[in-house]
Amino acid sequence: MLKRTSNTAWLGWLALAALWLASLQLRPLLDPDEGRYAEIPREMAASGDWVTPRLNDLKYFEKPPLQYWMTAAAYRAFGQSPWSSRLWSFALAFACLPLVFAWTRRLYGDRAGRAALLALAVSPYFAIVGHLNLLDSGFTFWLTATVLAFLRAQTSEPGSSAERKWMLLCWVSAALAVLSKGIVVGVLAGGSLIVYSALERDARPWKRLHLAPGIPLFLCVSAPWFILVSRRNPDFLQFFFVHEHFARFLTTVHQRVEPWWYFIPILFVGILPWLPPFLHGCRTAWSRPGVPFKPLKFLLIYSAITFLFFSASGSKLAPYVLPVIPALAAVVGAQCSEGPWLLTRTAWIGAGLLLLVAAGWVGYGWHRNGALPREVLIWAVVAVIAGFIGVLAARRSRGELPMGRVWTVAGAAILGWQCLMVAYAATPPARTSRDLVAAVRPYVHPATALYSVGQFRETILPYLRRTLTVVDYEGELEFGMHAQPGHNAATEDQFVRQWTNSSDAIAFIAPSQWPRYQKSGLPGRVIAADSETVAVSRR
Repeated sequence: MLKRTSNTAWLGWLALAALWLASLQLRPLLDPDEGRYAEIPREMAASGDWVTPRLNDLKYFEKPPLQYWMTAAAYRAFGQSPWSSRLWSFALAFACLPLVFAWTRRLYGDRAGRAALLALAVSPYFAIVGHLNLLDSGFTFWLTATVLAFLRAQTSEPGSSAERKWMLLCWVSAALAVLSKGIVVGVLAGGSLIVYSALERDARPWKRLHLAPGIPLFLCVSAPWFILVSRRNPDFLQFFFVHEHFARFLTTVHQRVEPWWYFIPILFVGILPWLPPFLHGCRTAWSRPGVPFKPLKFLLIYSAITFLFFSASGSKLAPYVLPVIPALAAVVGAQCSEGPWLLTRTAWIGAGLLLLVAAGWVGYGWHRNGALPREVLIWAVVAVIAGFIGVLAARRSRGELPMGRVWTVAGAAILGWQCLMVAYAATPPARTSRDLVAAVRPYVHPATALYSVGQFRETILPYLRRTLTVVDYEGELEFGMHAQPGHNAATEDQFVRQWTNSSDAIAFIAPSQWPRYQKSGLPGRVIAADSETVAVSRR
């Protein structure tokens, strides 16, 4: 019986993983981030330099290299494609599901584990961000692993081998979080421990950190790359630590200015399917006893500090608060252990929300009388079907939600939100250069000079598998252009002169600038265009 149950669980997880990875290749790479995080590993694998990250063959030090390394390794193993570029980020986003499930189940029981898994799987925010090739998914997994391993250590017998094992795992996870997105992990996890200790007036957790083996282990994992890249690039330390951490938080230099309440609606969308159990359980989770530690209270403090930290930052992007969602899902799961109705309500609301959004998308396309492409409507209809299946699975359960129906609702939500993302990617205007590059590729030869004029569209590089000479634009390349003056860059006068003297060149030009070049008599003909770029050939 135990063996059959175990096999059933493995089959359930494999089915859920297959559904999670279903859109790896279906969606094109989206501008700008998916193009950037596909291209940097491509250049790393092509050059063989695994120390200095480059974008368009220019130094790019905005983030640490762990995801670049793993994606470049995937390229070496499987070849370069959209699915291999997304494999690491998608896999780690999915890994949050069994991680939260296992932790909650171990501490609060089987029903709690099922509820935590369901809550995380039906979160539209988690499903959408987790299916984008961003650094936030990997960072969220390693940061969540850091916090949950710490809590397992603190809830173990003091001085036991289990405590030591979990704390050492916590230190390794923290190091991998640093290599994923930087030193902010210390602020979020360390700040949470400080606040928890102050509120509880309890210094005992500090004595159980196993600092003597933990800090050397942390440094052995995280420090070597920082040392190597600093030795090869003297300008790294100032840019990475000062510009990318302190300036990003304290100033608006990154031009991602948003109001202080920016993350409130984002968090609301993230927890909307389980808002009732969340509100119901927050107060009891805060006061719930723990001996000698209160893990749910710590998770609430950690979530609040993460949310407030990024809300106070001078630079805000929607995926930044992703680490909050797995932690809150664990809190909700623990609360659902006290009442099965909370579990079924979460399933009902999550599946119903997907059905509502998908049906609205289909209705919008119908109302526009075919204004949307047929493939968009097809994917939206598939999402409606997935939502309907999820609603039926949740609706048929009274009082309790068996594991089989948890798999069904979670799988329906995962599949449904991905279908809507595929529909979104195919909805005009163009959100990727895939089709543009496909039209241009027959004109590109090894000796063809390639230019990007007035823009830098980041999906062009991984689809074309070439770097470009950038004209009259800096953007994400600003640091690299200043560090390597004149490399893969040209002024407008230089571009016009080189273009006029060339017989084999292609320029990707911003639509707003192409009429001006036409009027000036720049030779060339348009070979492809979309809403974002005009491709012009010198031939």
